[in-house]
Amino acid sequence: MSQSIETSAEAVENSFLPCRHEAHTMSGQASADKLPEKVIDKPVTSKSPAAWAYERLVLYIQNFEENLDAEHEVAMGFAGGDAGVLRIEGMGYFDPDIVTFYGTDSSGARTQLIQHVTQLAVMLRAMPKQVEQEAPRRIGFQLRADLENTETDVT
Repeated sequence: MSQSIETSAEAVENSFLPCRHEAHTMSGQASADKLPEKVIDKPVTSKSPAAWAYERLVLYIQNFEENLDAEHEVAMGFAGGDAGVLRIEGMGYFDPDIVTFYGTDSSGARTQLIQHVTQLAVMLRAMPKQVEQEAPRRIGFQLRADLENTETDVT
C-alpha cells in the first residue's frame, strides 16, 4: 500500500476540501465523477450547513437518476414517518440550516418538505414516470446546472 506524506500546509488545505468515496455491489452504481467546481470552490467551513447539504444532495440525486431507465423518475421517501413518497420536482435551501423539497405525492397532491439539516434523512426511490409525459423528468441534471451556474453568497 502506498502512503503519501503531506506538508502541514497540504494537510490543512485538504481538511477543508470536500471528498467523496462510495463502493457498491451493483455495477454502474459508483460514481467516479470529479466534483463540480461550484462544490469545491470554497472550503467546506465557509458554507452554511444548508448550502453544503443542498450541494451534496444535488450530486446524489443526479447520480441516482443516471442509473434509471426511461420509465422511472426519482422520488424521495420520508425516513421516520408515514408521510409517503414525494416525486422530486424542485429543491432549495434557506441559510443557515433548512433544506426544502418540492414535488407531488403518489396521489398527485402538491407537496413540500421543509427539513432541518440535523434531521436530514431521505431515501431516493425510483417511481414509474407519469403516464402523460413523453420523457422522464430528470431534476438532478437541472439541479446540478443550477448549482454550477448560481453564485452562492454565504458570507
